[in-house]
Amino acid sequence: MDDRGRSFADKLNKLFAIQLSTSGQEYSNEQVAAAITSRGEVTISQSYLWQLRKAKKDNPTVKHLQALAGFFGVPTSYFFDDATTDRVDAQLADLRAERARLQALTTQDDARLMAMRAGELSAHRRQQVMDLLDVVYQLERAERGESTPD
Repeated sequence: MDDRGRSFADKLNKLFAIQLSTSGQEYSNEQVAAAITSRGEVTISQSYLWQLRKAKKDNPTVKHLQALAGFFGVPTSYFFDDATTDRVDAQLADLRAERARLQALTTQDDARLMAMRAGELSAHRRQQVMDLLDVVYQLERAERGESTPD
């Protein structure tokens, strides 16, 4: 789908949907407003965020743009430059896929058990285990026909 010409509200809502909290949940307007306001650079209310997200308001100040971009970890130009939006959205999609992959890996009982046992090893022994895992990982990728990272 071509997202050219998406509205500010669409772009902001996409950030809310993709950039999840540490608990894996979408941030609420209240959480974002509180986090931005607590930084002390600009005040923003949850109701104003709601209006921006519902396209009731569509012309935020530069300070609000900067604060929102900073909170979500994107360049300010994300909101007004389609090329930047496309590039950042692709990076965020890759990041989300990697997070999902890591989440799936950490929910496997055997992977958790290995991690717990590794935590009891000395730093030197942990490094040896990591070196061994790297070799096994490369073999696994080769068997699947995947290219190995440089």
